[in-house]
This record gives sequence, structure tokens and C-alpha cells, in this order.
Amino acid sequence: MHELSLCQALIDQVTRIATDHGASRVDRILLKVGPLSGVEPSLLQHAYPLAATGTIAESAELVIEPAEIRVHCHTCGADTQATANRLLCGACGSFHTRLTSGDEMLLANLELIVPDQEDADR
Repeated sequence: MHELSLCQALIDQVTRIATDHGASRVDRILLKVGPLSGVEPSLLQHAYPLAATGTIAESAELVIEPAEIRVHCHTCGADTQATANRLLCGACGSFHTRLTSGDEMLLANLELIVPDQEDADR
């Protein structure tokens, strides 16, 4: 299952960020996953608890939001939304486009629990 290895890489990244910020726990992880990324969000949700067990993110909520498919048109210069099977410019209808969004899996936000400095001094 390739989603398990993606979750393990995600946990490594989250752990590094949490450690850099002195966090004691990760509460929430927000991912943006594009429909052209090759990642199945439901499989990612199922694999996450396995990858997170025993880590700082073990009790974190994993939230997955879809990223929209966007293209840049080489004909008219517009940046528009598109669909997976029709990467056409929404402004002029040209097929001379470049995908700018929709194939990514992006760590968009983390909610960390960072102990107060006063608590650390005690």
C-alpha cells in the first residue's frame, strides 16, 4: 500500500516541524490532496493510524481537503479551474495549457501544542 509509505513520510515531516517548534503534541494535520496526485484520500485516512502509532502525532486528527485542478493557458495567459479529464482553459477553451494545481499532496497546516515558557521554567 503506497499510502502507508506516504503517511510514514508525512509523520517524519510533522515530527521534524513539531520538534523544531518545541511542541509536546500535534492536534491536527491538514493536507490538501489533488485529484491527479495518485493518492487515494480514504486509503490515506486508513493508513494514518498505523504510521502515527507511538509518535508525537498519534492522537492528531488528520483532515484531508481536496485541492482543485487549475491550469495556466499558453494562448490567453489565464489561470482557470479545470476538470481531470479536460485540462482546457476556462477562459478561451484552448488545450494549450499547463497544470498548475491538482497533482499535489501538500501539508497545508499543523496545529501544535507547545508548552508555555512559564511551564518550562518550573
